[in-house]
Amino acid sequence: MEGDNSQVEMKLSSDMDEEVGGNGVGEHLNHNSNRKPFDANKLRRTPKNLCFMAAGTLLIFIIGYLIGFLVHRKKDVAPICAASVLSFDKVVVPETGAAPLMDWDNVKKLLAQKVSPAKFEPVFSEFSSTSHRAGSQGDEVLGNKVLTKFNEYGMKTWTDEHFVKVQDRPASGFNSFVFKNGTAQKLEGFLSYSATGTATGAVLYAYYGQESDFKILQDKSINMNGRVMLIRAGRISLAEKVANAAKMNASAVLIYPDPSSYLKEGNTPLFGHVHMGSGDPYTPGFPSFNHTQFPPVQSSGLPKILAQTIPTSMADGILKELGGDNVPNGWGLFSKLGGEGDIIKVDVGNVLTEKKISNVFGVIKGFVDPDRYVVIGAQRDAWGPGFAASTVGTSVLVELARSISDMVKNDGFKPRRSIVFVSWTAGEYGNVGATEWLEGYLSSLSLKAFAYINLDAVVTGQDRFKVAASPLMHSLIESTMREVNFRDSRSLYAQFARSNLEANVLQPLQMNDAAYPFVAFSGIPSLSFRFNSDRDHYSFFGTALDTQDNLNTAVARKVPELAEVATRFAGHMVLRLVHDHLLRFDLKKYNKIIKVQVAQINGKIMSVRRKQPQKLPEALTVQWLSSASASYGRASHDLMTDIQNSNLDDIEMCRIINDRIMAVERSFLSPYVSPSDNPFRHILLGSGAHTLKGLINHLDALRANNPDADADAFRNQFALATWTIQGCADSLAANIWSLDNEI
Repeated sequence: MEGDNSQVEMKLSSDMDEEVGGNGVGEHLNHNSNRKPFDANKLRRTPKNLCFMAAGTLLIFIIGYLIGFLVHRKKDVAPICAASVLSFDKVVVPETGAAPLMDWDNVKKLLAQKVSPAKFEPVFSEFSSTSHRAGSQGDEVLGNKVLTKFNEYGMKTWTDEHFVKVQDRPASGFNSFVFKNGTAQKLEGFLSYSATGTATGAVLYAYYGQESDFKILQDKSINMNGRVMLIRAGRISLAEKVANAAKMNASAVLIYPDPSSYLKEGNTPLFGHVHMGSGDPYTPGFPSFNHTQFPPVQSSGLPKILAQTIPTSMADGILKELGGDNVPNGWGLFSKLGGEGDIIKVDVGNVLTEKKISNVFGVIKGFVDPDRYVVIGAQRDAWGPGFAASTVGTSVLVELARSISDMVKNDGFKPRRSIVFVSWTAGEYGNVGATEWLEGYLSSLSLKAFAYINLDAVVTGQDRFKVAASPLMHSLIESTMREVNFRDSRSLYAQFARSNLEANVLQPLQMNDAAYPFVAFSGIPSLSFRFNSDRDHYSFFGTALDTQDNLNTAVARKVPELAEVATRFAGHMVLRLVHDHLLRFDLKKYNKIIKVQVAQINGKIMSVRRKQPQKLPEALTVQWLSSASASYGRASHDLMTDIQNSNLDDIEMCRIINDRIMAVERSFLSPYVSPSDNPFRHILLGSGAHTLKGLINHLDALRANNPDADADAFRNQFALATWTIQGCADSLAANIWSLDNEI
C-alpha cells in the first residue's frame, strides 16, 4: 500500500522478465489511472504457461475432491440403518447420530460367533468350588480368579470392600429343638438373622406360611398366639414366611423342605436368611464401610421371633404326632393341624460376626458417553457347592465379558456407553454385596447407571423361561426374545412366550431377587431371568446338594447349551443398550400400570364410603391423583414427540433425551420416605405404606374396620403418592417452562 495507491503483482512466467521499461508487473495492475494500462498481449500461450495452468487446475480439482470426501465421510460415520430402529409404542424412529455405528445385524452375528456350548465346560470347572461361603477363603479365591480374567481381557478393574455383619451357626455348631419332652434334636442347618434365644409353644401346621394360609387358619378360629409354626419351604421366600408368622403373634417358626416340591433326601440340612430386606441389616440405608461413624441401628426387616430349618425326616416325625383340628383340603397327607398339647421347645443360638467382603468389577468403556453405563452381575458365594446358585451365573458373566471385550479389541465394535461387569459376594445373606455397593454410591449410580441385568441362577431347568423386570424393559425383553434363537432356529419368543409374553414369561420382581434393590432402592431399571422347570423353586437351593451332577440331571445334561443361550440373551440386551443412540425403554408401560392402580384406589375409596362412611371425608377425592396420572401420560407422549422432532445426529441432543428417559424410574422413588426407614421407596414396585399397593391395602383395612387402620395416615400417604407421580411427569418434561401444572 502506498497512500491511495495499491498494486498486485502476478508473475505468470519468466517471460515477463523480458519487459523493457516500466517498473515490472506490479505497475501494470496499479489502480492509479496515471499508470500504464495492462498489456494482455504480453501473456502469450507458451508451452510453459499452459503447463502451469494445467497444474493449477489439477490442484484445484484435488482440493475440491478432498473436501467432498471429508464431508461425505462425516455423513457416513453413523448411517441410518434399517436394523437399528427405535420403537416406542408404535412410534418408529430411525437410528442416526454422529458416532461410529456398526450395523446391528453384524453385532448380533459377532456375539453368536464368540460364544458356544463347548467353551463353558472348562469355565465351569475353573469356577466350581465345594466351599465358598461369603467372606471365606474360598470366596476370596474365586473373586481373584474373576479379577484375573477381567485383567486378561484388557478391562479396567477394581474391587470394592465392605465390612458386614452376618449371622452364622452357634459356636457349638448346632441349634436344637425338643418335641413333647423327647430327645433334643441337633440341627445342622440355620437361618441367618433369626432372633436368638429359646421359645416354647404348641406346634401349628401352617402349610406354606403365605398370608392366604394364615387367613384360612383365622377363618377356622384357631388360636395362633404364641404358637410354633411348622411351615413348608417354597412358593415365597423364607423371610416372608417368618414375617407372616410374626403378624400372627407366633413365638417361633420351623421350616422344612417338603419332598413333594423341594428335595427327596430326608436328612439334608437347609440354609438361608430371614431378613425381610436386602443388604446388611445393621446398616440400613447406608453402606457398611469400615469405621463408619453411625450409632447402633437395625433394619425394621429383622424378625423378632425365632426361625430355624429342620430336615424333612424330623418334620415328618412331628406331623405324624399332631392332634387338634383337621387340615384344610389340599394341605398335604397329614390329617391334623396341631393341638394345644403338642408342645415343642426351640433353641436358636446363632452368632453375629463381622466379615470383610469384596465385590469385583471390570469395565468396557464407551466411546461416546463413557459416563453412562449398564451393569451386569452375578453372585459367586453359596452355602455349599452352589453350582446352580452361583457357578453357572459367574461363568456366564466371565464368558460374556470375554466375548464383548474381543468384539471391541478385534472386530471394530465401539459401544456408545460403558458396560460394567460385577462379581458380587454375600448374595446368600440377602444380596448384601450388591446392596452395599448401591448404598455406598447411590447419588452417582442413580444418575449414571441406566440398567442392571442379573445373572444369578439363570439355569435351573429347561421347560420354561421366566423374566422378572422393570416394566420399562418389557419391550426390550420381547424384541430380544424374538431375535435370540433357542433350538432348531426357533426363537425364545416362539418357544416360550407363545404369543403371550405377560402370561407365559413375565413375573413380578421379588424382594429376594438381586435385581430388586436396583429398581426399588436406587431407581435403576433392572432384570432377572432364568430357565426353570415346571416347579418354580429349584429343589437344591440352599443345600449341599446344589451340585453340577444334580443340575445336569434336572436339565438332561444340557447345562452348557442352556448357559450359551442365556449368555446370548443377556449379551443381546446389553449390546442393544450400548449400541443404539436412544435407550430402548417403553415409557408408556408405566402409564398403563398407574391407570389400573388409580382405578383400583378409586373403587376402594367408594367401597369404604359405603361400608365405613365416617372413616373418609367427602372432600377426599381421587381427582388430583387422576390428574397426576394424566400428567404422566401427557409427559411420556410429549417425549415421544420430542424424539421424533429432534435431530438425532446431534450427540448432545441424544444425551439430553436419554437423561430424560433415565429419570423415569428414579422419579418413582418417593422423596418423602427415608431410605434408612424404608429403603424400597419405589411407589409402584417397592414395599410399604407409601406405595400405591400400600394405599390399596390401607383402604381394605379401613373397610374392614381394622383397629390398626388410620384414616389420617392414609390421607397423608395418598397426598404424597399423588405428588410423587406428578414429580415423575415433571422430570419427563425436563424444562421448568414445559411443566404440566394443572394439579
